[in-house]
Amino acid sequence: MEKIELYIVTLTHSVTQSSNYAVVMGEVDGNRRLPIVIGGFEAQAIAVAMEGMVPSRPLTHDLLKNTLDTFEIEVSEILINNLIEGVFHARLVCTQHGREFEIDSRTSDAIAMAVRYGCPIYTYDFILDAAGVRIEDTVAEETEGEGEKEEAKPKRRQRGYAEYSVDDLTAMLQKVIGEEDYEKAAKIRDEIKKRNEEKS
Repeated sequence: MEKIELYIVTLTHSVTQSSNYAVVMGEVDGNRRLPIVIGGFEAQAIAVAMEGMVPSRPLTHDLLKNTLDTFEIEVSEILINNLIEGVFHARLVCTQHGREFEIDSRTSDAIAMAVRYGCPIYTYDFILDAAGVRIEDTVAEETEGEGEKEEAKPKRRQRGYAEYSVDDLTAMLQKVIGEEDYEKAAKIRDEIKKRNEEKS
């Protein structure tokens, strides 16, 4: 079966399951999207690596990467290889001293490892056909909701951060990273970035 390469389009709250998140994968050479519902911990693990944050202590996926690195095992690619009763299945394709082997994995964990290794993510056509969404199918909906989205954006940002100085925000950022609250850290970082852009 021919493999289809994917990339991470976005990481967002799940529309169907409010307590969970969704990582939306996009087809590199196509127009299909593959939304995958994941838990909050896994979403945090992916977001931390995507944002280049360095936690004070290694998260579980960092620990796994450090362990694999110690034994000179490299994750060369991720393969989302099956969809059974609505559940995605994945494998880590690893190499060690020229030998290739595969390790079974939850898809969310596999994506978290892919971000850390910077390796490609693949799937098969039958999975995209079964669970994917074509972009043109949602263009009309997105266009209709555009005005609402523009108005909703400021509500997502914590307005309280505007009351703090950049120095205070920087100190607060270090504190929440130390507490491993990466969702709050991302919001504070965005506020600092916004202030710096306003100055320049």
